[in-house]
Amino acid sequence: MSPQTRSVAVVDDDEAVCDSTRLLLETYDLDVQTYQSGAEFLREAPVIACLIVDYHMPGLNGLEVVSELRRRGSHVPTIIMITATADPMVERRATELGIKQVLKKPLSNRVLLGAIRGESA
Repeated sequence: MSPQTRSVAVVDDDEAVCDSTRLLLETYDLDVQTYQSGAEFLREAPVIACLIVDYHMPGLNGLEVVSELRRRGSHVPTIIMITATADPMVERRATELGIKQVLKKPLSNRVLLGAIRGESA
């Protein structure tokens, strides 16, 4: 597995969530970069195999971040959105954008790791 296929970006406006997710994923030997806004992530435009993005953030929400990635022609293989909302419109739009899974908060480490590995939630 190349370093690029082990590269994960976490985009969440909550610094504690970024830090705890990074620590969890690094224990599984993944290369993790964290961003506290969609704009910061889009500005850096890292080459990654997996994007974990929060839906509800100030500025750009998770759907807007992924929509902009698609507009730019980016083809991140695995995109996971995390949300506390139960809005079916959010899930429908996520599917349209090619987001692999929408995970509901709170979620366990096992569920997140399974999503990254491509297992069904």
